[in-house]
Amino acid sequence: MKTSTTTTTTILAIATSYLFLLITPTQKSTYHSLFISDSLSDNASIYNHLKTLTRRPHVAGSKANAEAASYVVSVFTSSYIPSHIVSYEVSLTYPLSRSLVLITNPSTTFTLHQETYEGDPYADVADEVVPTFHAYAKSGTVAAPVCYVNYGRVEDYLTLKDKNGVNVSGTVVLARHGKIYRGDIVKNAYEEGAVGVVIYSDRKDYGGEEKWFPDEKWLPPSGVQVGTVYGGLGDPTTPGWASSSSGDGECERLNKDEVEKGGDVPLIPSLPVSAADGEKIMRSIGGPVAEDDWQGSKDAPIYRLGPGPGILNLSYKGQDVIATIQNVIGVIEGAEEPDRFVILGNHRDAWTFGAVDPNSGTAALLEVAQRLGKLQKKGWRPRRTILLCNWDAEEYGLIGSTEWVEENREILASKAVAYLNADCVVGGPGFNVRATPQLDELIKRATQEVKDPDNSSQSIYESWTSSGSSPLFGRLGGGGSDYASFLQHVGIPAADIAFGGGYPVYHSLYDDFVWMEKFGDPMFQRHVAAASVWGLVALWLADEEFLPFDYLSYAKELQVCLQFIRW
Repeated sequence: MKTSTTTTTTILAIATSYLFLLITPTQKSTYHSLFISDSLSDNASIYNHLKTLTRRPHVAGSKANAEAASYVVSVFTSSYIPSHIVSYEVSLTYPLSRSLVLITNPSTTFTLHQETYEGDPYADVADEVVPTFHAYAKSGTVAAPVCYVNYGRVEDYLTLKDKNGVNVSGTVVLARHGKIYRGDIVKNAYEEGAVGVVIYSDRKDYGGEEKWFPDEKWLPPSGVQVGTVYGGLGDPTTPGWASSSSGDGECERLNKDEVEKGGDVPLIPSLPVSAADGEKIMRSIGGPVAEDDWQGSKDAPIYRLGPGPGILNLSYKGQDVIATIQNVIGVIEGAEEPDRFVILGNHRDAWTFGAVDPNSGTAALLEVAQRLGKLQKKGWRPRRTILLCNWDAEEYGLIGSTEWVEENREILASKAVAYLNADCVVGGPGFNVRATPQLDELIKRATQEVKDPDNSSQSIYESWTSSGSSPLFGRLGGGGSDYASFLQHVGIPAADIAFGGGYPVYHSLYDDFVWMEKFGDPMFQRHVAAASVWGLVALWLADEEFLPFDYLSYAKELQVCLQFIRW
């Protein structure tokens, strides 16, 4: 049988095209599309990760937090991502004793205890939660009349002095959470001459006037926001250098007096209390009636300024320890530029169970890792190295990430491309992001590719811009999360992404898996979307030949800033 020339040519052409497909590498863009596809994303996996991570309280330095680190390592390893633990010996504080007595007629001794609820699945491990306290608070005992200072801002003290003639010197001040960092509340009080500080969660700000968790999302009356009052970054005893042992023993450290002289730890004692305790104290205060915007919720007592006649006896004793913390580092080595690093980071330690803060971000990080592992099985390798970092002791003062940056400062300054952070990655609906301006357009582009988890008929970008305005980017400042050392110490472009903003049970006993499943993200699709945006931005930074930074955005931002500068 003879084959015509035309048929032979056709067969050869088909064979050649198939051969071309076999020998031509898959385009990186194909892998990027696959990364955000339904075939790779998995809300069930995220659900399981978060449930595992939050089964016990896991404060920094605890056995439970070390077990959580091992879990992160196991997920990285099973996703074909080589990983290792980097440990540091750092100064942490824990409460030894606390007491708060309101001296009136009759006197009240506060229990300083957060209550479990009927049917609480975590009641059996609730006693593992560290007692309510402020990390790095000054130990001491004070007794003095109480003054109400609103949010404890500088302008609040001006209002007290200039409009009401109230001097807080020699008093214990009562302030409510919100508006400013709790460490600044204590610092401002000290500078005004106060001898102690009590900070409470007002129902006006954190809800719970009629119903609260577990029935509604709001903070229960006994809920307390704990947290650090340290004003620096990293281990307070090793400012500027890593807390890692050298070959000949312990690293150099500042002593306690030197730390206090540095100005970043408080010099007067403080305690956090609940809304119920705060209102009890408020009823003991006389003097001028506070302004309308200083008042509480509709059924709260009338807020007065004092001082007294109620007297607070506040006692706190803390324990300073050198504890081991563990950062987990996963490495996907770049094929063409292995010495350039795109870094994704989230912290693991939590004051209590940490379902929102920080383990919604940890679960998303593990989802990103698993998707990248699946891409590797399909043949993908990044152009530049991707580092997946799970930090420890963030809650105390960004300690794990800062020690790592201090140890690797030179190589990061010359080789890091960008740092992409996710902390409380899901606390509710609505995408929000803070970033350095050269990343703006890249993040917009990613949100155009990912579906809105609360409305699948549109992209996150379309939801973000539904009001007709341009996407609102926040900027990164202060010590809000682990991006701080990368951006402020080394100058690395950075971003921090999340769904939702503040949430009522922040840093309390009730930030648990039940709250997340009922109120934060019932279908865990916000977690999936956050992982998609986070990972897609990282993939573009790792794979594109020319780094996709947009410095026009940076120039525009500088022009806006310059308008506010007075020469």
